[in-house]
Amino acid sequence: MEFEFEDRCDVQCIHEENVKEVRANMINEDTARALADIFKTLGDTTRIKLLFALMLNELCVCDLAAVSGASESAVSHQLRILRNQKLVKYRRAGKIVYYSLLDDHVQTLFTQGLEHVNE
Repeated sequence: MEFEFEDRCDVQCIHEENVKEVRANMINEDTARALADIFKTLGDTTRIKLLFALMLNELCVCDLAAVSGASESAVSHQLRILRNQKLVKYRRAGKIVYYSLLDDHVQTLFTQGLEHVNE
C-alpha cells in the first residue's frame, strides 16, 4: 500500500522562534508584488525566447523577430513589456534600435532558472 502525502501537518504546532525570525526578515508587500510581476512577465514563451537571445548578443528588433519566429510588431510589443519591467534596455543607432539585457541581475535570474529546469 502506497502512502499518500498531504501538504499539511498532522498536528497543529507553531515553531515560535522560526516564525519570529522569518517575520523579522519578511519582504514587504510592495517588494513581493514587484517580484511577482517579474515572474509573471517571465511567464510567456516569446519573452523567454527574446531574453535568451539577448543573453547571447545585443540584437535589433528585426533580428529578434527573425530568431524568435514572431512578427516585428509582436516583438516590439513584448520588448515594451520587458522594458517596463526593467529587464531590457535599448539604444538607437540611426534608424535601428538595438536591445540588450538591462544588467547582470537579469542574466543571473535567467541562468538560474535554466539550471533549475535542466536539473
